[in-house]
Amino acid sequence: MSAIASERLADVFVELADTLVDDFDLVEFLQMVTARTSELTGARAAGLLLADAEDGLHFMAASDERVHLLDLFQIQADEGPCRDCFRQGVPVSDADLNRADTRWPRFAPAARTAGFASVQAFPLRLRHQVIGSMGLFSATPVAMTPGDVRVVQALVDVATIGILQERQVRRGQVLTEQLQGALDSRIVIEQAKGVIAQSAGVTIDQAFTMLRTYCRNHHLRLSDLARTIVNDPAQVPDFGTG
Repeated sequence: MSAIASERLADVFVELADTLVDDFDLVEFLQMVTARTSELTGARAAGLLLADAEDGLHFMAASDERVHLLDLFQIQADEGPCRDCFRQGVPVSDADLNRADTRWPRFAPAARTAGFASVQAFPLRLRHQVIGSMGLFSATPVAMTPGDVRVVQALVDVATIGILQERQVRRGQVLTEQLQGALDSRIVIEQAKGVIAQSAGVTIDQAFTMLRTYCRNHHLRLSDLARTIVNDPAQVPDFGTG
């Protein structure tokens, strides 16, 4: 992979910093982190998992629905790069999926079927505690330079800061409450995507795009609108009007 453009990198860090404001939407923020990281690195897609109080991984964000499904597969199969990265607390680099069947006998074939040839994973770390991981999936075998690895880890570290926004994490209970709130929001958003997809006759990816665009245009929190839609499907907005 070629070196990441410094000007574009600066723009992304400014965008992430601007998003770290009061009352920001965590799920939307993490969605942006996966999208921007994928764009910067040239990876086809990125996905992010967070751990609960029992160290169980949960899907939080992805730049592509195929990675969303692969992340769920990693969780269910209890194998894969993001799972290894989370448990070991170190990046999983330059994993050629064509040679990974021994390491991940169920995940590697599933990833290849989805159109991916290589994967890297990076830990979300708070000091010595790992709270999740992010995976980058590419359509061709990719070898990241040491400099690019540092850049991606820096972006993932920013995501960790976002998760802990406005929190003084002095006790494990505070961190647990923060993560649980984010996980609860993600579940509601997934339910809302299904409602929108069914009512509008669109794909899950299209439903999520419609939901995000409407929230941005109307200055709404993603999780708040999703909760309204799930609690009362009759309140599904006319997304055709923006």
